[in-house]
Amino acid sequence: MDETPEPRTRLRTIIVFSMFFAVLGAVVVFAYFATFSHPLTTVIIVRHAEKNIEPNNPDPDLSPAGQARAQELVRMLGAAGINAIYGTQFKRTQQSAKPLADNLHLAINVMDAKKTGDLVNSILTINRGQTILVVGHSNTVPEIIAALGGGSVPEIPDSEYDNMFIVNIYKSGSAKVMRIKYGSAIPGGAASGPMMR
Repeated sequence: MDETPEPRTRLRTIIVFSMFFAVLGAVVVFAYFATFSHPLTTVIIVRHAEKNIEPNNPDPDLSPAGQARAQELVRMLGAAGINAIYGTQFKRTQQSAKPLADNLHLAINVMDAKKTGDLVNSILTINRGQTILVVGHSNTVPEIIAALGGGSVPEIPDSEYDNMFIVNIYKSGSAKVMRIKYGSAIPGGAASGPMMR
């Protein structure tokens, strides 16, 4: 003889299953946001544009060619979704970034050129999941790329100003680097094809 369960038992079963599905739904939502929120940090790194040659001036301004290259950054990156811009304490990095910063209404975050660790820490914490432009120097650009997990890149000759490195840092911490050339070609510079690492 079949007995129907008491209404209380049926209600308890419904409540238990409802709670189970609510917890399962919360776990799925949490997993989704943990996996897909801020999945990629993109750091675009360039050396400052051409500077005036002034042997007795450690902090020269950009030359006319450098000013033109700085404008090229606006053309190339104006619609790239840049969230933050970093430069060093030297005028040539700030002047290289200024046209883009003005175009995007962003401040230039000034970092000490010798403190790559502080810069990388800021990028990986404050700017995680964003697209960032960093304007550095021929000796600091390879340092920054290595510190971001992009491995080693060839030394940048003092005469080269047209390299742009794009470092994509994935949530796992792994990074991919692509180098492209931008602006006017540098006479005698390296081939203009992209390099991926």
